[in-house]
Amino acid sequence: MAKNPVENIIPSQPPVDRKSDVQALKSRLQWGEPAFTILDVRDRQTYNQGHIMGALPMTIDSLVDAAAKSLSRSRDIYVYGTTDADTAQAVQALKRAGFENVSELKGGFAAWKVIGGPTEGIL
Repeated sequence: MAKNPVENIIPSQPPVDRKSDVQALKSRLQWGEPAFTILDVRDRQTYNQGHIMGALPMTIDSLVDAAAKSLSRSRDIYVYGTTDADTAQAVQALKRAGFENVSELKGGFAAWKVIGGPTEGIL
């Protein structure tokens, strides 16, 4: 019996790019593609104000521990922070911890709102 019964039904995705455009992520969400996670590494108060729908809050200071406990190291992970520098720092920390498919979401939450991506929170 196959390890993954849906592997012939759902095509595997190419590896995520080192940096991803918000439009590419929105497309994956709209098509209902499985097996990816969006991480918001901003502080919890900012996350509560508004975030990409379905994004998980993981602050930079506890990111690696929280991700190691809850995510597969081979999962596609899109990360965004307050600034591009924060995003890059978070991605590098995850890669050093052995996460293979991690991508910086270019422009973060602001870019996501510009293209009308679904959001949650107080906004």
